[in-house]
Amino acid sequence: MKLNNINGNYRVIVVGAGHAGCEAAMACAEMRLQTLLVTLNVDFIAKMSCNPAIGGIAKGQLVREIDAMGGVMGIITDLAGLQFKMLNRSRGPAVWSPRAQCDKVLYSLLMSKLLQTKKMLNILQSEVKRILVKNNITYGIQLITGEVIHSEVVIVTTGTFLNGIIYLGESYFNGGRFNEKSSTLLSRSLLDDCGLHLDRFKTTTPPRVNSYSINYSKLNSQLGDTDPTPFSHHTNVLSWRKNLKQLPCWLTYTNEKTHKLIKDNIHLSSINIGKVSSKSPRYCPAIEEKIERYPDKESHRIFIEPEGYTSNEMYLNGLYTGFPFYLQKQIVNSIVGLEQASIIRYGYAIEYDYVNPIQLDSTLEARTTKGLFLGGQINGTTGYEEAAAQGFMAGVNAGLSILGKDKIILSRSKAYIGVLIDDITHKGMNEPYRMFTSRAEFRLSIRSDNADLRLMDIGHSINLISDKMYKKFQKYKTTLKQLYINDKFYIKKNYVVRPWSLNKVQEELNIYKKYEGYIKIQENTIKKLQKNEQKKIPEYFNYNEINSLSSESKQILNKIKPKTLGEASRLKSITASDVAIINIYIEKFQREKIIKKQ
Repeated sequence: MKLNNINGNYRVIVVGAGHAGCEAAMACAEMRLQTLLVTLNVDFIAKMSCNPAIGGIAKGQLVREIDAMGGVMGIITDLAGLQFKMLNRSRGPAVWSPRAQCDKVLYSLLMSKLLQTKKMLNILQSEVKRILVKNNITYGIQLITGEVIHSEVVIVTTGTFLNGIIYLGESYFNGGRFNEKSSTLLSRSLLDDCGLHLDRFKTTTPPRVNSYSINYSKLNSQLGDTDPTPFSHHTNVLSWRKNLKQLPCWLTYTNEKTHKLIKDNIHLSSINIGKVSSKSPRYCPAIEEKIERYPDKESHRIFIEPEGYTSNEMYLNGLYTGFPFYLQKQIVNSIVGLEQASIIRYGYAIEYDYVNPIQLDSTLEARTTKGLFLGGQINGTTGYEEAAAQGFMAGVNAGLSILGKDKIILSRSKAYIGVLIDDITHKGMNEPYRMFTSRAEFRLSIRSDNADLRLMDIGHSINLISDKMYKKFQKYKTTLKQLYINDKFYIKKNYVVRPWSLNKVQEELNIYKKYEGYIKIQENTIKKLQKNEQKKIPEYFNYNEINSLSSESKQILNKIKPKTLGEASRLKSITASDVAIINIYIEKFQREKIIKKQ
C-alpha cells in the first residue's frame, strides 16, 4: 500500500482518547509541543465505560496528585460531579479518600471541549494500524487507510480496545466496548514492530436500569457530604458548594433467591464457560465470581447510582456479570427494590490484550523501543484514576524527553502515583492492578489533603501550573509555615488565600500536628532508604558473574536491568540478601574501575 504523509509532522502522537489519552495529550499540548490525539470515535472522548464515578479509596489520592501537577481529571470532575463524599471519615486523615459520582455525558462533553480549546492539540478520528519503528526508535504511526503521520514520540493509551472480545454467556463478538469496534491490527504491531509481549485480561460490567422502574421506598438512601470537598486545587470551594446540586445514591442487597439463580445457572456465564480464561480484577469481580468465592455469604451490597442529571439510567454497582440477557433480567428482579426494574443496558464481559508493564521503564517508556510510551489499561491496570495517572506521567515524560530535560520519576515516598508506577513496572502482574492505601507504605505522609504541598512545585517546574496559580500556592504555603512556627501569628481579617481558605490552612495544620511524631519517624526511614534508592547500578553490570545469586534472581535482574539498588530491591522474588550481595559487587566493580584509571 502506498504511504502518504498527512497533516504535516507532530512532535507527539497519542493513540486513544480515554482518561489516560486525554491527560497525556493535554500535558504535551500545555508543554507547547504540537500534539495529535487519534481516537476511533471523537464522540466518545473520556467516555465513562463502566461506573461514572471518579475517586474512591486510594484512587481519590491519585486524582488529587494529578491535579496538583497540572492534570485535568480533578477539574472536570468538580464540574461534572453530581455527588461528592469523603470516604473513610471514621478513620484517620491518612486514608481519607474523596469520591464523586459524575454525570457521564457531561464529563465526556467537558473534557472534549477542553481538549478542543488547545492550540497545540489536534484531534483525528481514525484507527492506528502500526507503530512505525526503525532501529528500535519510533518515528510515527500508520493509519488503517495507509497514511503515515510522523512524530518524535508515540504514546499508546488504548484501554480495552486491543483485540477486544465481548461475551454474553456463550455468545461473543469483537468490540472494545459494547457497540464499538475493537482495534485488531495495533496489537500485531506492538508485538512485531515494537518487540513487546502481550497477554490477556478480562473484566465485566453491570446492567443499567430505568430509574422510574425502581421502588425507592424499599431502599436505603446514600447522600453526599453536607460540606463536600472538591478534587481540584483550582476550584473555589465556597462558590462551588453554593452551585452544586447533589443527587442521592441508593443501597440494596442480593439475597437467597438471587444466589440460587446464580448458582443454578453458573455454567451459562461467560466467566465459567471456558471462553474467557484470562484473569479478572480480584477486587471488582463479577457477581457470579463473588458467589463462587464466598459460598457461605448470604448477601452482597448493590449500590444503585445515577448516571447523570438528565439521564434515567441507574448503574448497579456490584452486579457485574457475564450472564446472558434473560438471566440478567431474572437476577436483577430478584433483588429488593428492583422487582419491577426495567433494564436499559445489559452487562457484559470483555477480554482484551494488555502489555505487561514490567517491559516499561519507570518513565513508562518501552524498554524495547525508544520514544514509545504506554499508559492506562493497556498496562494491565483497572480504573479511570490509575489510567489517568499513567497517562499524565507518560505525557509529561514523553514531553520532557523531546525537550531534552530530565524525566520525572516519583518515588514511593512522594506520591501514590509513584507507588502505582513502581509496582507495575517492577513487580509485573498476573491480575489487573488496582490502587489501595495499603500498597503505600508511607501513606501517613502522602495523604489526599497535602497533594499540593508534595507535588505542585513539580507541576510548576514543567510549566503545567501557571505562575499566577503558583504565586497563590506559595502564599498558602507561607501561611502554613508561619502558623506552624507561631500559632499566634497574626492574620488580617480580610486575608485571602484563595482558592485555598483559612479553614483549609487550619485543617492542614491540625492533621500535620496529629501525625507529626509518626511523620518524623517516616521521614527518617525515607532518608535511610534513599541511600539504597539512589545508589546506581552500573549500566553494564554482569549479574551472571555473581555466583551467590540464584538462577531466578539473575534471570529477573538481567531482564529488568534495574538502574538503582532501590529498584532492584522491589523486584519480584529479589530478596534483601540479594540486594546486599549486589551492593558488595557494585563497590568491588567501582574499586576496580578506579584502579584501572590509575
